[in-house]
Amino acid sequence: MQTNTPPRSTTRRTRLTRRGRAALIAIGAVLAGTAVAVPLLTHGDDEEARPTSLVIPEGWRAGQVYEAVDKVLELPPGTTKKALPRAKLKLPNDADGNPEGYLFPATYPLPEKATPEQLLSTMVDTANRKFNGAPIAAGAQRNAMNVYQAVTIASIIQAEAATKADMGKVARVIFNRLERGMPLQMDSTINYALNRTKLRATLNDTRIDSPYNSYQRMGLPPTPIDNPGEEAMRAAINPTPGNWLYFVTVKPGDTRFTADYAEHQRNVAEFNAQQATVSPQPTR
Repeated sequence: MQTNTPPRSTTRRTRLTRRGRAALIAIGAVLAGTAVAVPLLTHGDDEEARPTSLVIPEGWRAGQVYEAVDKVLELPPGTTKKALPRAKLKLPNDADGNPEGYLFPATYPLPEKATPEQLLSTMVDTANRKFNGAPIAAGAQRNAMNVYQAVTIASIIQAEAATKADMGKVARVIFNRLERGMPLQMDSTINYALNRTKLRATLNDTRIDSPYNSYQRMGLPPTPIDNPGEEAMRAAINPTPGNWLYFVTVKPGDTRFTADYAEHQRNVAEFNAQQATVSPQPTR
């Protein structure tokens, strides 16, 4: 996240696997922003063997999950998304039928006659088991929010935190900004609105008319922006103590958190200088 507004004064190449293991084409998820499942082999190293598992990584958006299900079940593109009304997913009322945030990241077995509806239901049921237990519900209540809001915060943490160790600090920045009546100013929410992944948002990006534009809209986005894992959820209900309002990952392994706007601007300037020395990041 790079914020440029001071605080208000207010209060692999495809890899085949051995039997019993599953794999993912990481290039598809990380470089192209698309979901591609790799078959778990059942008859030696036969590339035509039927896949028996589907891996959903932490942080994938619903669109990537739909695409992965289409591919692993060898269905025409768009089939899984169209199956949503038939799946009768057990989503919270706040979700208004949108499963974003509730397609829980995990490895799912593929029954012989698996359908998109079955897979989506299993993912949502898994999310409900993970999110509706006493620890998450109590943690959300302790932080004056409901579980759906906690999932939304966790999805931002999942997208923004450079490392798992940073998740609690990113959570604290979110809470501190909400408590101070500041816009979140998270690039990840703009990327979600534009259906892309990009290292940083431009000034024009921050002017888009979208409920997910957290530079211009106050509060949380209307839905989660991806499907967070358990560590991001734990961070959302147990933010690290601190007064931070800003953060920027200057370079890998060097994320700087601060409550001082001038210091943050110096960190951003260093980030920009670092980026000038590397190849441009692709928009996905």
